[in-house]
Amino acid sequence: METVTEGTAISPELAAKAERDDLLTLGVEEEYLLVDGVEPRAVEAVDEVFAELPDELRDGVQHEYHRSQIEVASPPQLRLDALAEALRRLRTAVAGAADRAGARLIAVGTGPAAGPNMRIVDEPRYHRMRERFGDLSPGQGMCGTHVHVSIPDPETGVQVLNHLRPWLPVLQAAAANSPLFAGRDTGYASWRSMMWERWPTVGPTPYLRSHEHYETLVGDLEQSGAMLDEGMLYWYARLSANYPTVEIRMGDVTPTADDAVLLAALTRALVATLLNEVRDGAEAPDVPHPLLMAAHWRAAHDGLEGLNIDMATREPRPAWRLFRQLFDYVRPELDRHGDLATVTLLMGRLREHGTGAARQRALLARGGSVADVVTWLAAATRGEDATSPI
Repeated sequence: METVTEGTAISPELAAKAERDDLLTLGVEEEYLLVDGVEPRAVEAVDEVFAELPDELRDGVQHEYHRSQIEVASPPQLRLDALAEALRRLRTAVAGAADRAGARLIAVGTGPAAGPNMRIVDEPRYHRMRERFGDLSPGQGMCGTHVHVSIPDPETGVQVLNHLRPWLPVLQAAAANSPLFAGRDTGYASWRSMMWERWPTVGPTPYLRSHEHYETLVGDLEQSGAMLDEGMLYWYARLSANYPTVEIRMGDVTPTADDAVLLAALTRALVATLLNEVRDGAEAPDVPHPLLMAAHWRAAHDGLEGLNIDMATREPRPAWRLFRQLFDYVRPELDRHGDLATVTLLMGRLREHGTGAARQRALLARGGSVADVVTWLAAATRGEDATSPI
């Protein structure tokens, strides 16, 4: 869902440094699920958790759609280590507040255990959404990751959105972290992706002619009734309605802060690489919408451990090979932003341990239960046990 969190606007000093050094800022929003302190089921504990939060962190934390969810937003950053520190601080603080409220915080795309449908948060906008769209979002909550990367202006941003389209399925595959739902394996690495697609404005970003075309589509969608406002534009990449950024938002929330940092760094390097192509006048590939839909379905189904579609050849290839291809493509910008060493290390860890979906399934394959998965997720979320159960 759309969140406007205080404290996420870029400071003038940081903006000036980014412009002077020709670097892009980035920020991350993460949505989490609240589960019972003992049982693996989701609980409506968000108000109790908020009451336990330290005052100094409240600007970076917000309600989400369901009462079993909570969201954090990092301040914009230039340095990757600063982003990692901010995410770890937020995760630790919210997890501690959840503990004091008798709940646990887990970074997972959907509720792994069976349980009742959760009520929505008592806010006017959410009530309007419930009245308009009915039961499109039942269950315990769907939790994703949103990465914001700065852009020079909206017109350039729209062209970056066009260039991003072929790359987003493999990033979605790398974020897959919701194989379980209602106590069973769904057969998908990201079941959240399949549930999320029920909303009328969810899907790949269309090919856009200009910023004017973008704004016209937004207006037409609002007038159609398919969304209440621009905040309900749930394309996998969009212009932020509140900040001078592109927002990439198709991935599950990842189990560890390291996973989130890896995906954020690759996303920034990708946007920076594509900005260079836009400035050089390169045409964005107009990938057919049905092929993009197929690639995103494949990402949700297989994660990184299976196949995805090579957009250049339109043939299935190992998803990890395509992910490595993305790394090689953006390597110069990773180096220029000072992120190459960290990303190389985190790529190696992801290769060794697998995605969140793979780690959950490995724990079950070794005789673990859904309750064991939730216990591991709680530890991984707060950074106490980021190792893989494989």
